[in-house]
Amino acid sequence: MQQFLDYIAILAFVVVYFITRDIFLATGVLLVGVTVQVAAYYVLKKPIGSELKITFWASMVLGGMTLLLRDETFIQWKPSIVNWLLALVLIGAHLLKRVFLIEKMLGKALVLPDSAWFTLTYFWAGAFAGVGLLNLWVAYNFSMDTWVTFKFVGLLALNFVFILMTFGYLGIKGYLNDKHLIDPDQKTTPDSAKPDNRAQDIAEGDVR
Repeated sequence: MQQFLDYIAILAFVVVYFITRDIFLATGVLLVGVTVQVAAYYVLKKPIGSELKITFWASMVLGGMTLLLRDETFIQWKPSIVNWLLALVLIGAHLLKRVFLIEKMLGKALVLPDSAWFTLTYFWAGAFAGVGLLNLWVAYNFSMDTWVTFKFVGLLALNFVFILMTFGYLGIKGYLNDKHLIDPDQKTTPDSAKPDNRAQDIAEGDVR
């Protein structure tokens, strides 16, 4: 159900665009879709994460400007703005609050040393930043049809690749084992499964 909610707005945008070839109508549908998505989260009492908040407001502002000024450039910039803001949020949380937001998301499934959370944080920040640049390159060098296809298929494929790279890193570092994986049925993590972060950081090189 949640996966459907996460993609309903962009899916509606793509379908309407390719049926009508009207980027402004598709943008209007996107705004309705993200509004429905946020409303559904409220009704279902699901937490609204930073990514959805950023996506919602970026869609409202840039999509609204696209409709108001009849200029598709604003909606084409939206994926870049969203990805750059996500990168800034990840880096800012670490630099300003010494918090790894990746740990907040994955900490219920994995117990890792700070050095690993640091690597994952900056890997994903770099990935978001790169996707933002790639989106603009596609938008300014290819047709609207190609950009809309990239926005849906391309970005999904890239996210999948980044997830595979994340698992590859965890596997190479030896973090996909019983010592680091948390049993979802356990309410607390056994002491034996908790790594000594400082000891591992010293052994691996303290990256903070």
